[in-house]
Amino acid sequence: MKNIGGQAVIEGVMMKSPRGWTVAVRDQKGDIHIKRELLKKLPRFLHLPFIRGCVGLYHALAIGMKAIEFSASKAYSTEEEKPMSKTAIASTMGVALLIGIGLFLFLPLYLTKLAGLVVGTITTSSLVFNLTDGIIRVFIFLFYVSVIGLWKDMRRIFEYHGAEHKVIHAYEAGKQLDVENVRIFSPHHPRCGTSFLLIVMVMSILIFSFIPQSWPFWGKFMSRLVLIPVIAGTSYELLRVSAKMKENTLIHLMILPGLMLQRLTTREPDDSQIEVAIKAVNEVLQLEVNNAPEA
Repeated sequence: MKNIGGQAVIEGVMMKSPRGWTVAVRDQKGDIHIKRELLKKLPRFLHLPFIRGCVGLYHALAIGMKAIEFSASKAYSTEEEKPMSKTAIASTMGVALLIGIGLFLFLPLYLTKLAGLVVGTITTSSLVFNLTDGIIRVFIFLFYVSVIGLWKDMRRIFEYHGAEHKVIHAYEAGKQLDVENVRIFSPHHPRCGTSFLLIVMVMSILIFSFIPQSWPFWGKFMSRLVLIPVIAGTSYELLRVSAKMKENTLIHLMILPGLMLQRLTTREPDDSQIEVAIKAVNEVLQLEVNNAPEA
């Protein structure tokens, strides 16, 4: 069984397998459009533990931008698809990265510094400082997700997110992929990116604690940027372990907060949305079969 992952997009779902990825999008007329693309084979060392987490994060961002661009062109327009240039993709990713750094690295660090002016323990203890920084980061994330969830179009994406999870659950359970079988599964999945982000936040508290408390503000900020690959790689490995051992009681307790957090980023999908997610999975599985190496 192939390892399949996905992402909700505008009125559709992207699914990724080891050899490629596909997007299924329903337009305003009710027709489903498909985009398929093979992945380039990476050098073996990029598949090594911890390194593969950083590579996977980059791929998720790059593929995600292409998938969203395609979904927007099909969901809201009847015009022919106009491919997004590499420059446009890089620029969009760059802006999104800067916003993410500002919201989830710079702002929590600055607010923690201000809190240290009121509570002296924050500035004298590295553990307390980074714990405060982490808690503020979690609250900013929860506030951000709650606010965007009020947007009608984003609620639709959250419904497709739930459909993506249901289909992957059904596929992993070996069920025939039809709407009736898929509908009964949970819209929450332990390998979800939301759970990954929560693990990242927890790991950042632990890893940032090694940054000397005596360093100036900008030194602490720049060190956090440098440590992003370390946190991403470590978090990815923990996510893989938790997904494989989800039946273990201790592991289940560890992934429970991530599953609970998905209540903010997923919604129950309708049958038409499940149908789109099934189409995306079937297409990526066919892509695997068509491009499998000859025996």
